[in-house]
Amino acid sequence: MGSNNELIEEPPSTPRSSRPLMIVVSAPSGAGKSTLCNRLIDEFSRVSYSVSCTTRAPRGAEKDGEHYYFLSKKEFKERIKNNEFLEYAKVHGNFYGTLGDTVLYAMEEGKHVLLDIDVQGVNQLRKSLIHLDSRNPIRRGFTDIFISPPSHEELEKRLRGRGTDDEKVIQQRLDNATAEMACAKEYSFQIINDDLETAYDELKRVILSKTERG
Repeated sequence: MGSNNELIEEPPSTPRSSRPLMIVVSAPSGAGKSTLCNRLIDEFSRVSYSVSCTTRAPRGAEKDGEHYYFLSKKEFKERIKNNEFLEYAKVHGNFYGTLGDTVLYAMEEGKHVLLDIDVQGVNQLRKSLIHLDSRNPIRRGFTDIFISPPSHEELEKRLRGRGTDDEKVIQQRLDNATAEMACAKEYSFQIINDDLETAYDELKRVILSKTERG
């Protein structure tokens, strides 16, 4: 067996000592989730974001199949009826969702699939997993991680430090954070992002622990 990093980085074309993971990460806004996830993607080519579906129109240079799968509302609703989504939600009039086949195909190619979704989406995912065969790669590789700020006060400091939101938006994000952090105990792993380097090292350790068990 190679080094720990090779468990994440090992090329899909070679025999693998670890099974692919579906890495699900949630956090309140301002906890540093995107920074940690993007860093993981940048460092390890075997880890990639899942491409979600949406009914909104493409923005700017967005490409179908790369940034999102752009579907009509009729097609999206048909896929809902056919139970094709692991999770989905309606946000500001548009639907967003994760197709089971999209995740499964990536995992069958040896990729660790990373999903950046909220606690409601993760709850849907957990319910979807119940209906999957125990040998299904998605069920076997499911790994849920919650990223927390060190304190509510630090989270407020970070949100205000951005300088991008008005007071109403900040208060809404703080209220949402309280509800989201109450769900942290439902996750298999919890990481407190007090120091970015420490939090990132812990994130990698979580993934390595899961791949080694594979």
